[in-house]
Amino acid sequence: MAEVDVKKQTGEQQRGQSLERQRQGELQRRGPYSSLFSMNPAELFSVSPFSLMRRFTEEMDRVFQGAGGRREELALWSPAVEVTERDGKLEVVADLPGIKESDVKVEVTDEGLVIQGERKREHEEKREGYYRSERSYGQFYRLIPLPEGANPDQAHAEFRNGELHVSIPVPEQRRNVRQIPISTAPGERKEAMSQAAGAQQGRRAG
Repeated sequence: MAEVDVKKQTGEQQRGQSLERQRQGELQRRGPYSSLFSMNPAELFSVSPFSLMRRFTEEMDRVFQGAGGRREELALWSPAVEVTERDGKLEVVADLPGIKESDVKVEVTDEGLVIQGERKREHEEKREGYYRSERSYGQFYRLIPLPEGANPDQAHAEFRNGELHVSIPVPEQRRNVRQIPISTAPGERKEAMSQAAGAQQGRRAG
């Protein structure tokens, strides 16, 4: 049963990583060809030949590594997360099938609990006179807001059986119970008094 570190992170660091994730997401949405072949002539002349060659090499590497649609599929994948609160703790369970502990990172930032990592998929096919190997990669990211007063210093995370379990102490909410008296409407009060008087007279007559 392996343990995953829970780290604190400043808001400035988180904003920097958010911009980097946004940049990577834009590159993934463009596809393997569009970032080069959708450039207008002005952009082509403004970029150095060395930069163009590097970008072309990187994108062709992604194509031959079997990126294509599978890369898009992996990039859009998001793990299922269940959040419950009990016994003074916030329990978070993330379903991460087929993902290694070393590919998962857990942090507590100013925005909340961050679960992120990389999902890898490898496919190998061998037949007589034929061999094919594909590798696909995609990143995932989940942000779970934490309630006020949560204590990240005592947070604990475990990775077992393809599931990430994170426990963070939170202050228990005090529930004040106050009884509210029920009053009778004026009209109903008079009717009830007359019925009571009539019943009393009936008992006297009997």
